[in-house]
Order: sequence, then C-alpha cells, then structure tokens
Amino acid sequence: MESVNGVLTLFTNPEVNQSERYPEDLKTIASLEKSRLAVDEISQWPDYHPTPLHCLDNLAADIGVDKIWYKDESQRFHLKSFKALGGAYAVARQLQAKVAEQTGVSPGIKDLLARKYDDIVSQIVISCATDGNHGRSVSWGCQMFGCQCVIYIHRDVSQGRQQAMEAFGATVNRITGNYDESVKQADADAKLHSRIIVSDTSYEGYMEIPKDVALGYTVLLSESVEQMSGEIPTHVFIQGGVGGLASAVCAYFWELWGEQRPRFIIVEPVNANCLQESAKAGSPVVVEGDLDTLMAGLACGEVSQLAWQVLKTGANDFMTINEEAVPLTMKLLANGFNGDTRIEAGESAVAGLAALITARHDSEMSAALGLDDSSRIYILGTEGATDPDVYNQLIDS
Repeated sequence: MESVNGVLTLFTNPEVNQSERYPEDLKTIASLEKSRLAVDEISQWPDYHPTPLHCLDNLAADIGVDKIWYKDESQRFHLKSFKALGGAYAVARQLQAKVAEQTGVSPGIKDLLARKYDDIVSQIVISCATDGNHGRSVSWGCQMFGCQCVIYIHRDVSQGRQQAMEAFGATVNRITGNYDESVKQADADAKLHSRIIVSDTSYEGYMEIPKDVALGYTVLLSESVEQMSGEIPTHVFIQGGVGGLASAVCAYFWELWGEQRPRFIIVEPVNANCLQESAKAGSPVVVEGDLDTLMAGLACGEVSQLAWQVLKTGANDFMTINEEAVPLTMKLLANGFNGDTRIEAGESAVAGLAALITARHDSEMSAALGLDDSSRIYILGTEGATDPDVYNQLIDS
C-alpha cells in the first residue's frame, strides 16, 4: 500500500515473506559468524565500552506502545556516532590484508595498535567520500593504526565536520557537487593515485570492503541484544541513507530471530528517499537533485548495491518524514520527555523516533504498520552532536 498525509509517506514492501529464513546467499554479505569476528576485534580497541540502551518508558506510555528501546550512539568512543565502528574496522581489515600480502603474516589488531608493521602501514593511503560521520571514523581509524588518509566531502558538509576530520590528520577535499558526486570523485582519484577506498556504500566493481564496514556496525547490535535481556522487539524503525546500516541491522536480526524477527521499517527524508523509490520500482532507483535535508547523514540519492540485496526482501516498510519533525524530536530527547533520560541526538539520529511518533498520531498509519499498545520498538540513535554548532541551532530553534 501507499498512503500520504501531509507529514509522511508509507510504502509496504510486497516482496517480504516474514516467515522466510535468512537466505544462505545473503550470508556472503553479512552473517552472525562474521559479526562475532568484528565484535572480538573492536572490543580490543582503546576505550571500547558498550553504549547505553535507554528505555523511554514515559514516551512509550504517551504514544500508546509497550516499550521504546533507544540505542544511544552519541557515546560511541569520542566520535559520537555509530560510524566509529564501521569505517575504522574496515580500515583495520585493509591494513591487515596489505601486511599479510607483503609479509605472509596476518597481523592481529593488537599488532596494528602497537605499530608492529609501521614501515608498511605508514605508506598506505586510505580514502573515502563522506557526509561527515563515516569520514570521521575512517580518519580516526587511519590515525589509530598509523596510515595516511584523504577524505572527500560535498558542498553541504558543515565546516565543523570538516575540521573534525582534519583534527585526525586527514587531508580533506571539498567538491562543489552532492554526496553521490563526491563518491565518484574519490573513486576516480583513488584509481589515479593508488589509494584504497573504504566506503560505506557499494557500487559496480566495489563490493567487498563495504561488507566490513557493515560488519563493524553489528557490534552495537550484539550489545543491544544482550541489553534487551531476552526480549525481542516487534518493530525496528531505522534510518535509510544508502542502506548500509539498515541492511546490517536487518540481516543481523533476521538471522538471529528468524520468524520472530521484528517488522523492519526504513525511514528517509522526503528529498532523499532512494530506498523507498527503489522498493516501489522493485529495483535500485537513483534520486536526482540537491537531496536537500537537515538530516545530512541521510542525504543520499543512490542505493548501495549490497544493501539492496538484503533490503529488497528483508525490509517490510519504507517511510519518509518531513523536515519539521527533526528539530522537534531532537528537543524532545534533549529535554527528556516527562522524566525520561535526557539524550543528545543529532539530526540524523532522530528519523526513526520521529517516524514512530508521527505514525502513532495517525490511526490509519498505525494500523498499516501493526502498531498498538503491545508493540515493542527498537530505535537506533545513530549520532549525538557531531557538529555542536548545528546541534545547538536546531534544539534552540
């Protein structure tokens, strides 16, 4: 079905069979076995600790659901974003592969941290395009493990986010085009200068490294499952973007819980809804234009090919929200609703919660999504104030 009210749109995916087991062919992209390796390695990084899973009990009671879990990635390392897990993990995996190629020995994560192979690693140049958070993770990973880093950003990335990457020693190049054009520029220059692209999106001829990025994200899912103490959500509302995070969450819960897996709802900005448009068309669709949105991390017009392989039959619903909902939801979390925990949530972190609240104020939308007073919702708060100036402007508006 597709429905529209002045606030959001909903498309329900006819390709989903909720009772289908996680397909064996998708395990080449993401699997619980591969996730366990990521958990083992990332848990050895300096200052690693699980981020909180908050229960927003008062908000849940107000909108008429049983439970809202909010995974708070604003406290992930000192990068304030879930992206810290993915980009830096993929950097480590590439450096391990390069060292093994030259020495015949595959180094452990502690070897990289101790700079045991610095003569090799210091000559390697890692590169990517970013809206901000992925590039921060990549540049931080490069600094942590001792290689070089070149980052590409588009015209709408804030100065604060650029400076955050430069603080980790990255060379940052700003282009005049949008995010998808920065991806193409980074790829072209990497081929010219023999750099290694560590991207969170996949495209023709570039499929393997984004798998490691997505596997890094599953560390927060392993934490969440333990923190939920045996309970299983009925619904997951998750941000869209290119689909990398969404596909990692979908694949992890699908393989883990099988037929009991939650209803999986993708949320995107109205002007950057490439996943929703792809679901409608039944194949990847490119959304053209400026992709203008406050949710800078979701300003993506082209679907990751790997992510689409999971989401085309794994995601139940595709929603869009309007821009006005973003600062309102950020302020709601910052203030702590009726005594709920106060949470610092950046503009791209609140898409899922904004969609849930909006849907619960619309009886038709709630019915379409199967939301009622017994629903248990998992929300992934992907970032904190990754640009403090932008954050303060929005919560003070």
